[in-house]
Amino acid sequence: MTKLRSILAYNMKLQRQVLEISQERLARRVNTSTHYIGMIESEKKFPSPEMLERIAAALEIDAPALFSTKFYPSPKAGSIAEFQEDIINDIAQVLAYRISKLNWEQLTRERGAEDQHKISTQ
Repeated sequence: MTKLRSILAYNMKLQRQVLEISQERLARRVNTSTHYIGMIESEKKFPSPEMLERIAAALEIDAPALFSTKFYPSPKAGSIAEFQEDIINDIAQVLAYRISKLNWEQLTRERGAEDQHKISTQ
């Protein structure tokens, strides 16, 4: 599965190349900082809908074109396997956390019951 941030970053860079403009020039057209454009293109930030419209206008394209996969490189077989492995690892981490939490809750209940028993027998 392809991430929206990746598609957006790819299409922004591609359209900048087509227009032969730098990040700095795009930033001026959008009325934002070069740093912010760089953060979007490095997939560290995701712009608001309003900013997406401004970016699209500055790149001389329609906003939906920012998310087109027409020119986006198709995933390689290895990357699909890596994605599946990442999902399995994420699920395993969540399960391990839930099991340890349930074990802790059970242990706490047992200790509480033991403490109650000690108090009632004194």
